[in-house]
Amino acid sequence: MNVRELRAKRTKIGVDAAAIMDEAQKAGRNMTPEEETSFDRLMDERDGVDKTIERAERLREGERRAAEDDEPQGPGARNDEAAMGALRAYFIGGRAALSEQQQRALNAGSDPEGGYLVPPQQWVAGLIKAVDDMTPLRGLATVHQLTQADSLGVPTLDTDMDDTEWTTEIRTGSQDDSLRFGKRELSPNPMAKRVKVSRTLLRLTAGSAENVVRDRLAYKFSVTQEKAYMTGDGNKKPLGMFTASADGIPTSRDVATGLATGFTGDGLIDAKYALKAAYWARARWLFHRDALKAIRKLKTVDGVYVWQPGLSTDRPDAILDVPFIASEFAPNTFTNGLYAGMIADFSHYWIAESLKFEVQRLVELYAETNQVGFIGRQEGDAMPVLSEAFVRLKCATS
Repeated sequence: MNVRELRAKRTKIGVDAAAIMDEAQKAGRNMTPEEETSFDRLMDERDGVDKTIERAERLREGERRAAEDDEPQGPGARNDEAAMGALRAYFIGGRAALSEQQQRALNAGSDPEGGYLVPPQQWVAGLIKAVDDMTPLRGLATVHQLTQADSLGVPTLDTDMDDTEWTTEIRTGSQDDSLRFGKRELSPNPMAKRVKVSRTLLRLTAGSAENVVRDRLAYKFSVTQEKAYMTGDGNKKPLGMFTASADGIPTSRDVATGLATGFTGDGLIDAKYALKAAYWARARWLFHRDALKAIRKLKTVDGVYVWQPGLSTDRPDAILDVPFIASEFAPNTFTNGLYAGMIADFSHYWIAESLKFEVQRLVELYAETNQVGFIGRQEGDAMPVLSEAFVRLKCATS
């Protein structure tokens, strides 16, 4: 099933789920236990389709990159029938099923340190690892590239003037001296990570091991940033959105969830309407998947689910008509006084970078140990620049 068919299946599941919900609402009642079971099953199936679509798109991107790589395989590459036969034997019966010759074909030094990358290119493309966590916040934030300065200054309107007055033709109204300006400053801080790889492994995998190292470095840098965007304390790192601070989002922007250990429909409604309507067009909820699981089951006083399934590919799922994003790095401990999520226009979270992510290849430094070093570097800072564009949900204090 291709991605287009998967998207069509996702849409149909959403329509079926909405039909169950609509039937109960039209009858003026809550869903029966059987209907709830069917509804939850459809939602679980839809989640599975979403994950399949994500994996298919990632696979398609990997195939595209592989097609663009015209680098020929080195003399040590093993794409012959013997290597492929050994690889198939390993999949079927494990290491015990391999002959001595087949074990030599699959092993280069220590297996856990990369030896299983030595078989043909197809093995590298199928590297077994856990699914990468999504890092969606950067795509919603405002990113500034610094090219001519060490830091980014952000002017702020700290105190606004009063409203104008009705007066006469010859009068100018009362003098207002309350207007005050301030400044926020983003000063990029460095991040770095170093990895060493055997030259033998690099040669035998025809560059595949290097591609893996570069890809993993890029992902780990994005994870480090995403965590800081959520909970960073602003000390030599970004100031996170779930860190209460007068320099970012103060506690005055906190709204109770309605429960000490979770959410209520009223709490979500309070949070949405604590955000000015001018921000709604670009607003998104931000939750951990554990929070979304609980919110999916919430109902209003009229028995209507606050979560609404999108009915087409161009209409995302919504909570109180506001789309949501899920992050593994959002809070997922729901207890007294802890943050549980937020609603915001995330374009008012600014990211300043003076050095984009780059990888430096060290060929000579580790020559004595027959290794090549890879150093990843990036310099950046981030912070919320307009607190009223953010509303944090905080578990009510019991």
